[in-house]
Amino acid sequence: MIYDFHTHTFFSEGSLSPIELIRRARESGYAAIAITDHAGVGHLERLIKELTKDCAFASEHWGIIAVPGVELTHVPQKAIPEIAKRAKELGARLVIVHGETFVEPVEPGTNLSAVQSPHVDILAHPGILSLHEAQLAAANGIFLEVSARRGHSLANGHIVKVARLAGAKLIINSDAHEPQDLLTPALAQSIAQGAGLEREEIRTALESNPLTLLARMGFPVGDKP
Repeated sequence: MIYDFHTHTFFSEGSLSPIELIRRARESGYAAIAITDHAGVGHLERLIKELTKDCAFASEHWGIIAVPGVELTHVPQKAIPEIAKRAKELGARLVIVHGETFVEPVEPGTNLSAVQSPHVDILAHPGILSLHEAQLAAANGIFLEVSARRGHSLANGHIVKVARLAGAKLIINSDAHEPQDLLTPALAQSIAQGAGLEREEIRTALESNPLTLLARMGFPVGDKP
C-alpha cells in the first residue's frame, strides 16, 4: 500500500483536479493521499473548503483516505506559526511547510520556524537542515520529508543523516504535480534506498510513520481501505 502526503492539483502547480488526482492515486494502489496545494493567507479559506469537500466525497465512494491539507509556501517565516494555526482552524487536516530547499529562494529561517510550530505536521524538502532543527522536529513530532521531486531530492541523503542523529521521523512523499509523478511501491523503495535508508528504516518510513501520522489526524488505521 502507498501513503503519500504531499501532492498538488490545479489549485496550485498541478495539472489535475483534486478529484481526478485522488482517483488516479486510488487506481495506482494508494491507501492514502493528501492534497496539499500551495497556500498563503489570501486564499487559504477557499482552498481548504474546496479540498475538504472533494476529499470527503472521494473517500466515501472509493475507499481511499483522502486528506485535505495545505503547503505553506514562500510565506514570511515569522508568520508560519500563525498561518499554520489558522489553516488547522479552517479545517486542514495536514499542514506542510515548504522547507529551505536549495533549488528555490525560500526565506532563511523557514525551517526553524516550521519545526517549532505545534500546528505543522511535515517539513517538506528542507534542504541542508541543521542538527538543531532536526532535533526540534523530533521533539515536536514533525516529520521530515524525503522527497521524490527532482531538485528537492538532492538533499535526501543529508536529511536522512541528520534525522538519524536527532531521532526525527522520516516520511517519503512524491510532491506530485503530474499524474506520472505519483509513487509506485518500486519507486518509493528506490527513493528510500537512494537516500541511504536501511531495510528496517525503509519499512518505518513507508509504513509505520504514515500510519502514525494518519492516526494523529484522526483517521482509522486498523483496516486497510
